[in-house]
Amino acid sequence: MSQNNSVNSAGLDLNLLRVFLAIWDLRSLTAAGDRLGLTQPAISHALRRLRDRFDDPLFVRAANRMLPTEAAVRLHEPLDQAFGIINRAIQERVAFDPKVTQRVFRVAMSDVSEVYYLPRLMARLVHVAPSVRLDVVPLAVDTVAAAMRAGEVDLAIGYLRNLERECTSRALFEDKFVCMVRSGHPIGRSKLTKASFVNLRYVHAGTSAPGHQMIEQWLAETDIKRQIAVRLGHFSVAPDIIRDTDLAVIFPESVGRQFNSAKAFRLLALPFDLPPVEITVHTHPRFASDRGIGWLRDTLVAMFAKAG
Repeated sequence: MSQNNSVNSAGLDLNLLRVFLAIWDLRSLTAAGDRLGLTQPAISHALRRLRDRFDDPLFVRAANRMLPTEAAVRLHEPLDQAFGIINRAIQERVAFDPKVTQRVFRVAMSDVSEVYYLPRLMARLVHVAPSVRLDVVPLAVDTVAAAMRAGEVDLAIGYLRNLERECTSRALFEDKFVCMVRSGHPIGRSKLTKASFVNLRYVHAGTSAPGHQMIEQWLAETDIKRQIAVRLGHFSVAPDIIRDTDLAVIFPESVGRQFNSAKAFRLLALPFDLPPVEITVHTHPRFASDRGIGWLRDTLVAMFAKAG
């Protein structure tokens, strides 16, 4: 982390404040280091400085978790508020011009979302913000709100039902899941029925996408069995397998259309009554005055809203 963000008047710099809040949120030195881009020794050193500064252990290890002491509990709210005040003061005084900025934005999205958003978004940024850099990080549903509150993630994109409680959300489009098969598949032009759905053999594509995990859970809870021919650690190779076999895969329709630009596949409606998947872009109200985050959010909305 840059040393330019230090707060020396109170003897505590902003980097240490970020470390305190990351450990508080994640209850793990390793996870806090991953979120902040710091090594384990660097996180441990920062915690030692915090302990010296406040003359208290602050976090103690219990059952593989770092639990806050009473002093840390008392400190959390004022330090969290102080972090917000400092960031707002900085943001309100920083001009933002996309044509010349060299800012790095951290964007959380799933691996599936990368396929849909990044090609078009990067093609756009080359023209309107040529020196902007995106650091795309995995969409960790359980911790993304805390990462956004701490300023470690600027935006999150995807199907995140519970993030509206803490974050500001802008709708992009409604997606749905479909069954993708090759265009010459023996199923022909027939509609997919429940019987034909379970008779197909599938590529099971592993992905961190919350929407994908939702449908997998729904299928398990309704006891709908699929015949799995191959399990993949990542979804991106699935279309190549489907193209040359009679296997099938379940994908979001938006991503299926992306893969189907050459009309090599058929996208079949699932024979189940599933709710639509609401795709949204999320920002944290703590950074509402950040012109850069606002610009990137508005760019995404302008490009993708109701375009799915």
